[in-house]
Amino acid sequence: MRIPLLCFSSLVLASITALAAEPPTAATAVEMRAARAYDTAVKGGPLTLRAFLAQFPKGADLHVHLSGAVYAETFIKEAGEDGLCVDPKLLSFAKPPCIAPLEPASELTGVLTPAEQDLYDRLVNSFSMRNFVPTNGYSGHDQFFGTFGRLDGIDKRHMGEWVDEVARRAAAQNQQYLELMVTPPFSHAVKVAHEVGWDGNLAHTREAMLAHGLLDEVGVDREDIRWAEKARRTMEHCGTRDAVPACKVEVRYIYQIFRGYAPEQVFAQTLLGFETIEASMAAHEDTYVGINFVMQEDGYVSMRDYTLQMQMLQYLHTVYPRVHIALHAGELAPGLVPPEGLRFHVRQAVEMGHAERIGHGVDVMYEDDAQELLEEMARKHVMVEINLSSNEGIVGVKGDEHPFPVYRAAHVPVALSTDDEGVSRIDLTHEYVRAALDYHLSYADLKQMARTGMEHSFLPGDSLWAERDAYTRPVAACKGQPLGGEEPTRACKDFLDGSEKATAQWELEWRLRMFESQF
Repeated sequence: MRIPLLCFSSLVLASITALAAEPPTAATAVEMRAARAYDTAVKGGPLTLRAFLAQFPKGADLHVHLSGAVYAETFIKEAGEDGLCVDPKLLSFAKPPCIAPLEPASELTGVLTPAEQDLYDRLVNSFSMRNFVPTNGYSGHDQFFGTFGRLDGIDKRHMGEWVDEVARRAAAQNQQYLELMVTPPFSHAVKVAHEVGWDGNLAHTREAMLAHGLLDEVGVDREDIRWAEKARRTMEHCGTRDAVPACKVEVRYIYQIFRGYAPEQVFAQTLLGFETIEASMAAHEDTYVGINFVMQEDGYVSMRDYTLQMQMLQYLHTVYPRVHIALHAGELAPGLVPPEGLRFHVRQAVEMGHAERIGHGVDVMYEDDAQELLEEMARKHVMVEINLSSNEGIVGVKGDEHPFPVYRAAHVPVALSTDDEGVSRIDLTHEYVRAALDYHLSYADLKQMARTGMEHSFLPGDSLWAERDAYTRPVAACKGQPLGGEEPTRACKDFLDGSEKATAQWELEWRLRMFESQF
């Protein structure tokens, strides 16, 4: 399914026609007016700037964990619907029966007594960073990762609701594309890993796992996503007169692997992920588009086996070269791990793991020969997914201690993302405001990051732009016409019809033109 161009109202058609008729100098003038309005908003402070940026076209959010993107209030509502219990001491969910001290979650979904409201508030805090204050022996890092273990029992049948929530929030902020990281069932993969074991021979282990029926789970993993997408689109009334704006938010999925387990389990999950994505691509499904490793990077097994896991990816990339890879790497800071642990994660992700995108990359300047690494990333166009609020909350890095301006100065492509917006209690607009004010970004800088996100999406097809990460000249087929216009030339339309990525980029250009035309 290709991303459709928006249906235009007569008013929008008139606006586009007027813009298309303007010569290039006038188009530049429109952008300059928007830039001046942005500068005025910056001077007005965070609230004024947020109002300006709320409808700024942000393109894509490429680093989003679905389970961390859902707000706590949603989980509490669903726990009540599922008949789960609440442990008022541990501030977590538990499976029934709800025998004291456990209380029915359903009691928190009606009219609340003061005691129930207090429990409700404490649960929201428990499932997020809201009102969190570090204490001796319990950091933001601990709270952040601890939230996920408290949601035990929430049924995956709600996955369509979760995608719908995130898509509606994206639509409200003029986002058009999401890549959501999700966790497949893995139960069968764990069984196969236990049966095969680990001898360190990657090729032999792959053959043995396939022979033990690892592929039996591929269909299940694909069907999970198809079902969630169908449920989400039903909730949004897509394809009907009552369709909501979230229907226009295109969603793809990243197959996330748990890096904190034994080598045979990590390899089985990773192999299954590569096979599942290959099958999805062969069937031209709008489901999985890439793979990523998750769980805290400073965990014992994650640190111990980091190089081994990169070797797994290095091998599997030779077998499945079409599968896209994005990796969490460098989500570390001094003191969180020994100095030696800061010296190689980003580099190995790029050079061994074949990462096309790096998530976080906070410790890059502590890596061996950091300047050369930055040059390599710029040369290879390895994009960094920047998560400012998450980085402050988890590893305590912010402001001039964050490498965001270092990446930009080194011409490494960057784009803003939310990571776990539900846990952090933020949205992508918040991250744009934060980046703009903390790092004194211009309007042109924000446009560049929005375009970079779409450029580095894992959507199939060629880019709209003639040169990678240079947004000044489109491909020859679309040259010499208003980008994002309603009526591209025949050659340009044929090109767009053959590329989902270019079609999405064309839509972003339309959204930018519409946004700027109001100033």
